[in-house]
Amino acid sequence: MYGKSYLHELETGSKQPSMEVAERLDVALQAGGQLTGLVHAAGESPRIDDGEVEALELARRVATSDVSAETLDRLELAADELAVAYARVPAIELRPRVQQHLAYIGQLIDTRATLAQRRRLMVVGGWLALVGATVDIDLRRDAAGRAWLTTARQLAEHAEHAEIQAWCRETEAWSLLGDGNYRRAVKLSQEAQRLAPRGSSALIQAMAQEGRAVARLGDAAGTRRVLGRLDKLVSPLSRPDRPEHHYRYDPGKALWYTATTLAWVGDPAAVDFARAVVTQMEKPADGPPRLRRAALARVDLALALLRVGQPDEAAATAEVAIAAGTLVPSNYWRAAEVVAGVERAGVERAARLREAFEAHRPTAIVGSACPRTAVDS
Repeated sequence: MYGKSYLHELETGSKQPSMEVAERLDVALQAGGQLTGLVHAAGESPRIDDGEVEALELARRVATSDVSAETLDRLELAADELAVAYARVPAIELRPRVQQHLAYIGQLIDTRATLAQRRRLMVVGGWLALVGATVDIDLRRDAAGRAWLTTARQLAEHAEHAEIQAWCRETEAWSLLGDGNYRRAVKLSQEAQRLAPRGSSALIQAMAQEGRAVARLGDAAGTRRVLGRLDKLVSPLSRPDRPEHHYRYDPGKALWYTATTLAWVGDPAAVDFARAVVTQMEKPADGPPRLRRAALARVDLALALLRVGQPDEAAATAEVAIAAGTLVPSNYWRAAEVVAGVERAGVERAARLREAFEAHRPTAIVGSACPRTAVDS
C-alpha cells in the first residue's frame, strides 16, 4: 500500500515513480509496459531476479582469467622454437630449456583461465611435453621419456588434439625400434596413422616409422609397399617455411628415411640413397649443414656397404660418423650393429673402429644390449 502523500507527489509529478510502482500501474491500467519503459528511460534500472543474477555471475566467472593472451602467444612461439632447435642443439643443452617451460605450464594449469585459454594451454603443454619426451629418449632417460609421453598424450586427449595424440604414438614407436620391439613399433605406427588428421605431418611421419619397423622385421615386400604409400603422400608436398621444425614434415626427409629403411631391410639400393643423403645433409642447397643427420646417414651407408660386401669402406665410413660426436645416445645401437658387422668381417680396420666407438659411446648405454640387426640375419 502507498500513502496519500506519495500518490499525490506522483500525480503532480514532483516525485519519480519506482520501477515497482510503474509495473503495478502498467497492470492496473493495462498499459502494456509503457509506464515501465518510461521509468527505465528516465534512469532507473529494471529489477533483476535471482535467476538472472546467477546467470550474470556465471558468465563473469567463465570470462575471469589470470592467463593473458600474450602469455599464451609467447608459450606457443617458444614451443615452435624448441621444436626447431631440436635439430641443431645438443639434447643435453636443450633439455633444461624444455623443462623450464614445462614447469611454467604446470604453474599456469592451477590458475584461473577461460575454457578457450585452458584448451590452448593444454595444447601448448602437449607439444612441449612431446619435445621433452623426445629429448629424454635421445638421452636414454627412458623412464622420464615414457612419463612425458604419457603426459603429452593425456593433455592432447583433454584438448581433443588428434595430431599430438598421433605424434605420441609415433614417438613411442620410434623409441621401441632401439629396444628391438619391432612388432609393437609397427602396431603403434599404424595406430598413429589412424589418429592423425588427413594430410598431417604426423600421418606422414608415422607411415615412415612403420616402414622402418617393417624393415627391421626383414619383410622386404612389406617395406616396399609402405615406401610406395609414403611416396604418394610426400611427392605432391612443397617445402615448409621452417623445414627444420621437428613436427612439420619436410619432403627432403623422404630420401633420408628411404635410405635408412632400405639399409635396414638389406636392399643394395640403400648404398646410393645413403650417399645422396650424406651429400644433401653436409652440403644443403640452403641453410647450414645438418651434421646430426649427416652422421646418421653415414651409419646407414656403412650398414648398406656391409650388406653388399664392402666392409673396409663400411669401417671407414662408420668411423667418420662416430668421430663426428653428433650421434645422440639413442642412436648408438645403430652404430653398434655396424661395429659388430665389421668385426665379423675380420677387416684390419675393425680394431680402430671399435676403439673409436668405445671412446665416444655414452656411459648411459654402456652394457646395453643391441637389437638383432639386418646384417645378423
